[in-house]
Amino acid sequence: QVQLVESGGGLVQDGGSLRLSCIASGRTFSSYRMGWFRQAPGKEREFVARISPSGIITYYADAVKGRFTISRDNAKNTVYLQMNSLKPEDTAVYYCAAKLIANTTDEYDYWGQGTHVTVSS
Repeated sequence: QVQLVESGGGLVQDGGSLRLSCIASGRTFSSYRMGWFRQAPGKEREFVARISPSGIITYYADAVKGRFTISRDNAKNTVYLQMNSLKPEDTAVYYCAAKLIANTTDEYDYWGQGTHVTVSS
C-alpha cells in the first residue's frame, strides 16, 4: 500500500506560479511511475503530466506543455509539479498518482486526496 499526500495548492493570480508536492510513503518510491491529474469543477478528471521511475522520461498534456514541469526526488519520495504562467482555466483540484512498473494499463494504482489550485483573473 502506498499513501500519497499532496501539498502546495492555493490561490494565485493569472500569470503566477505554484509548485505542488506529493510525498509518498509505504513502498519503494522509485518503483513507481508518477503522474499528476486535475479535475476542474463540473468536468472529468484529466491527465496533466507523468514521469518515469528514474525521472528521465516525462510527458505532458498539450494544455500545460511549456508551462508546467514535473520532476521527482527519489531520495525524498517526492514528486513535484512546477506550474508557471498559470491561467484561470488551470483552476482545479490536482491529484498525484502512482503506478507500479508492472502495471501496463492506463490506470494508476494509488491516488492522493488532492490539493486545490485556484487561478484568479
